[in-house]
Amino acid sequence: MSEEAEVLFEKRGAAGIITLNRPKALNALTLGMVRLIHPKLREWAEDARVECVIVEGAGEKAFCAGGDIRALYDWGQTGDRTAIDFWREEYQLNTYIKRYPKPYVALMDGINMGGGVGLSVHGSHRVATERLIFAMPETGIGLFPDVGGTYFLPRAPGETGMYLALTGARLKAADAIYVGIADTYVPSERLETLKDRLAGGIPVREALAEVAEEEGPAPLASMQAEIGAHFSGGAVGDILSSLRADGGEWAAKTADTIETKSPISTLVAYAQVRAGAALGFEDCMRLEFRLINRFAAGHDFYEGVRAVVIDKDQAPKWKPATIAEVSADEIERYFAPLGDNELTFG
Repeated sequence: MSEEAEVLFEKRGAAGIITLNRPKALNALTLGMVRLIHPKLREWAEDARVECVIVEGAGEKAFCAGGDIRALYDWGQTGDRTAIDFWREEYQLNTYIKRYPKPYVALMDGINMGGGVGLSVHGSHRVATERLIFAMPETGIGLFPDVGGTYFLPRAPGETGMYLALTGARLKAADAIYVGIADTYVPSERLETLKDRLAGGIPVREALAEVAEEEGPAPLASMQAEIGAHFSGGAVGDILSSLRADGGEWAAKTADTIETKSPISTLVAYAQVRAGAALGFEDCMRLEFRLINRFAAGHDFYEGVRAVVIDKDQAPKWKPATIAEVSADEIERYFAPLGDNELTFG
């Protein structure tokens, strides 16, 4: 008996429905899934019978909890370039979603992190439910907030994007809408109704208006001034100094959180968010591909995955161990062009 497919595709009336189908793995994204989704989106873009695309995750726990980092770890440890293939093709898919010519409705129900963000946030209509838990936690495993984080994080209100990049803070629906990574709040119990309406050919805005509710106040909005005061610093060291000088509990905990992350990752993420503010989407994705090539050849990603996923001791030994030990030249090298290996788009 064959294993169940990792991605399910259904044409229901006017809607093409993509279901990420690894619920036991929180629908973590694999290279095989990327290679199924991208051509199907191209096919549906040309199919006049498909008026919109819906993307969802199987089960009630997650839309998609990220990329399959264990596979990426294993490939990297053996020098297998398949890891680079994954990131290249994932970023190309993210870019295609951003360009998609038809309504692309992402149902962000449950955990949505890392690779899942790349499948949802760049769509034309991003739906958040009460079960949404959004985060970009990459600096905690020795990476950086990729899958388009270079583009959408600096475009969040004030310095909230920098705050999310450096802390990996988790957001619920109201905050996701506030920072611009979701558009509409729909209770999970109404998602099937939404899908039925879209399948019936009702325009997306009209269908969403039928099932949407007010999301309530966004906690991050009330913290906007405080986040801005600390995270507008001209360097990570300035941000940490500002937080430490504050004297408050939130500021101290936030500084503690940042200092548990990979120093290389933290410094790259800071530079990435600042750079992304002035770049178009495709240039942001090219930048991310440069970065991921350098991280894949480094130490901290493999150590972070070991500590969090494999041994689960939650005690990574970062190299270098502190932000003060990382030189500006070292960070600059992460951003250097790749020559003939730059990311390209079809």
